[in-house]
Amino acid sequence: MPDLPGCHGGGASPEEAIADATSAVREWAEARLAKHLPLPGSSTVAELLKQGEIDSASGESAVMIPVLIDSGRPVRANLSLDAGLLAAIDEEAGRRGLTRSAFIASAAREKIEGHR
Repeated sequence: MPDLPGCHGGGASPEEAIADATSAVREWAEARLAKHLPLPGSSTVAELLKQGEIDSASGESAVMIPVLIDSGRPVRANLSLDAGLLAAIDEEAGRRGLTRSAFIASAAREKIEGHR
């Protein structure tokens, strides 16, 4: 990951590589923030291509990885959901040993980060 020195990710498939890169980026950013260091800005794909950071001729490709860093400060949110969906959420959260809030937060993170 050209914008994050020392940060690497990979996988046997594009999906696995993206999932691993997403985890690596979050861990890299959290470690940097724990040291009170600023996060670098992000390059555009066009900039990376121009700089030769991506070798598309050899099969390399670029993806933008969202960086979600927990603030450690929970905030109450009022959501409106269909009663049937809420019942399904509660049932699945209970099956996994999670609270409703933890389940919804986990599902939202997976959706934003592109996990399936």
